[in-house]
Amino acid sequence: MRDYIALAAKGHHEWWRYVVGAFLIFIIWQVGTIPFIGAVSYKIAVDGGDLSSLGNYKTLMGTLDSNLTFFLMLLSFVAGFFGVWLIVKFFHNQKFKDLLTTRAKFDWKRVLVGFSIVGFFIIAMTIIDYELNSEAYLWNLNWNQFLILAAIGIIMVPIQTTFEELYFRGYFMQGLGIIFKNRWIPLIFTSVGFGLLHLGNPEVGKLGYVIMVSYIGTGFLLGIMALMDEGLELSIGFHAGNNLITALLVTADWTAFQTESILIYIAEPSVGFDVLIPVLIIYPIYLFIMAKAYNWKNWKSKLFGKVEVADTIS
Repeated sequence: MRDYIALAAKGHHEWWRYVVGAFLIFIIWQVGTIPFIGAVSYKIAVDGGDLSSLGNYKTLMGTLDSNLTFFLMLLSFVAGFFGVWLIVKFFHNQKFKDLLTTRAKFDWKRVLVGFSIVGFFIIAMTIIDYELNSEAYLWNLNWNQFLILAAIGIIMVPIQTTFEELYFRGYFMQGLGIIFKNRWIPLIFTSVGFGLLHLGNPEVGKLGYVIMVSYIGTGFLLGIMALMDEGLELSIGFHAGNNLITALLVTADWTAFQTESILIYIAEPSVGFDVLIPVLIIYPIYLFIMAKAYNWKNWKSKLFGKVEVADTIS
């Protein structure tokens, strides 16, 4: 059986390398935020504002042009992507392809499938909700601004989401699997960790901690995709489709991305039992479709089984 996690054993895979490597990737990622913070700080200073307001999310998101803000926010993930490549190649001496997939070549068709499944669903649900609750939306389409947004999004959002997949479903998944020699610990850790990464999102402040069910549930969905398919192509496509289509279609003044989207959601949001619907109903449907398309078998072994690592490989 092909084992995605065991691919990490082809490179230097001592436990301490993953501790140091994860830290270094995080630092490189955060260095990428300097242009955004610097641009906002400069604009506030020029306008005679108070730099202490940088700690306010609305100040960060509202000081610059929204498209420029979107671009600079995503720029940090370009740095993070480079950080992953740098650490994997030179610190672990691992082929970058082996962080991506067990297949001989990266499967772009799988990326398209993952993207299309979630993209179609988001578009369909948005259209239905708009038809049923049009008063909850403000039509916001400005072609000049939207086309700039689309250009930025099409280039930068896949980099952002691919970095997150490489960091969580790739680097952490392989590292923890190699260290603990099983698949369930990395699945749980990366899924919960991915959810906690979004703890500072404005959606959490607006909707409450119950929304973390959705973030952590999404982490499990993406982790299951990676383990069952023995590669990141489906999760990379899915994650990119989710973020890009959402950024282009609809935004609100309480979401992480403040974009020149087609629609602005203006109703007061509320979250209750409905937060469980995607996790308990929609996500299993996604997995069912992919399992049928790619003939996934041995679920117990692939999600909870052992990782066989040859001790002679280093």
